[in-house]
Amino acid sequence: MSDTTDDRPEGNDNSHNAEAPTSSQHHTPTSAGADAAQTPAASSADAAAPRADTPPMPTRSPAAAAAAWPPPAAGSVQPGIPAQSGARAPYGAPGQPGYASAPSGATAPTGQAFGPTATDAHPTLTVNDSAPTAPRKNSAAPRIAALLVAAALVGGGAGLGGAYAGVNLWGGSDASTVSGPTAITVNDPSSVNDTAAVASKVVPSVVTISATGTSAGGTGSGVILSADGYVLTNTHVVTLDGQTGDAKLSVTTSDGRVYAATVVGTDPTYDLAVIKLENASGLTPIEWGDSSKLNVGDATTAIGAPLGLPNTVTTGIVSALNRSIQVASSAAPSDGSDAQETEPGQESPFRFDFGQGQQSQTATETIKIAVIQTDAAINPGNSGGALVDDEGKLIGINVAIASAGGSSSSGSQSGNIGVGFSIPSDVAKRISEEIIDNGSATHGLLGASVQDASGIQGATTTGAYVAEAVSGGAAQAAGLTKGDIITKFNGIPVTNSIDLTAQVRALAAGATAEVTYLRGGQVETAEVTLGAMSQG
Repeated sequence: MSDTTDDRPEGNDNSHNAEAPTSSQHHTPTSAGADAAQTPAASSADAAAPRADTPPMPTRSPAAAAAAWPPPAAGSVQPGIPAQSGARAPYGAPGQPGYASAPSGATAPTGQAFGPTATDAHPTLTVNDSAPTAPRKNSAAPRIAALLVAAALVGGGAGLGGAYAGVNLWGGSDASTVSGPTAITVNDPSSVNDTAAVASKVVPSVVTISATGTSAGGTGSGVILSADGYVLTNTHVVTLDGQTGDAKLSVTTSDGRVYAATVVGTDPTYDLAVIKLENASGLTPIEWGDSSKLNVGDATTAIGAPLGLPNTVTTGIVSALNRSIQVASSAAPSDGSDAQETEPGQESPFRFDFGQGQQSQTATETIKIAVIQTDAAINPGNSGGALVDDEGKLIGINVAIASAGGSSSSGSQSGNIGVGFSIPSDVAKRISEEIIDNGSATHGLLGASVQDASGIQGATTTGAYVAEAVSGGAAQAAGLTKGDIITKFNGIPVTNSIDLTAQVRALAAGATAEVTYLRGGQVETAEVTLGAMSQG
């Protein structure tokens, strides 16, 4: 933004003074007698009067004179300024020049464009461009601005404040001061991109969690759900992967506040947990997104505390949807229903991303979860943190990474290899709400023992092969029998037994779903009402 100017002539323009009424200082003698009758003071004034060829001096400041002048009539030609062709908008209309002043409603000049208070400043003439202005290129500024304004509304001083959005995107060249600690650093306000805008909105809603047990400790991340301190994270973060049920929890917000916290409830089946900060208020809740509307290739941003480094931001895309993984977990409930057989030598390469701690080497159970796959860097300590879309809305809770050359139960640490996983927000939202309301969450149960169809002799397709339909279970009630191959669950492709179990567990007990299966080479469908998985 540059200083605005006025089309009116300067206060000492001779053409104006020629038309102005004369004053006692610039009087014209009327007669010789009158001259003789003047007092010595008057004679002295005459002697000091300016000569005809000397520019007259103004009797008041140009700023005061300019303020008293009425605006020129529409279409009028101003003295000293060449007439312009074409119609011109009335003075004061949008896009027309005016006096350099603060925006409407401001109590003081704002930003560098206005400079110091203009008490004696001279209005200046507009320099009209001789060439038409080239059209501006489309940019992401409107969307970035919306995110920055949203950050100002929900984040206060923890993000980039409203003054930043107002001054640095559309006026001024100096960053405005934001009260309180700043979690996102911007050194060049003129080149803020989408990621910085997303981060400024989301970082105030992500916390760092430190869990300490009797003989172990670790760090992770969490997402703020409410202003009074409900936080969503992973079960393996708050239980140190099942090693303790009473870990001491310390939570640090993005602006440096530290709170003690207690566990509201855990859900080992989907590795989610809700904790409550003590005596918390005024926190910034995350905004939920809709993970069911994601597309492969959509932009993603992961925010958390890898290796205990808070407010870390990484970016990527949605690499795959409807992915299912199996992860070893010491906190997983012991449940033999809907069981799968693991082929020898096929140990899962997926592991929880523990931060500053080691995964338990004694895990005997596994969990099967549906996830979003992303190449945004997810490292040990990102567990429980946010995966958001390009609007800063929560689409997933970061949970696990793939390791190269290791396994989920080896206890070895590894970093990002571009394959990270997040629990979809639609699943996380349901489970977190049930935990807050009831202390625990429910999960569906199909009531069948299934295997990978591709491993069955003579197999011609992938899917989940029904080895047994438990008597009285949901599968049997829906008409499924041994030998059926389930290929879809609620329209989502099922390529193996892990896919099926993960999708069943994502639903609440009592939910209904449509199952597509092959029987004798024919495609059949059935509606199944899921039972309730035991939490024992």
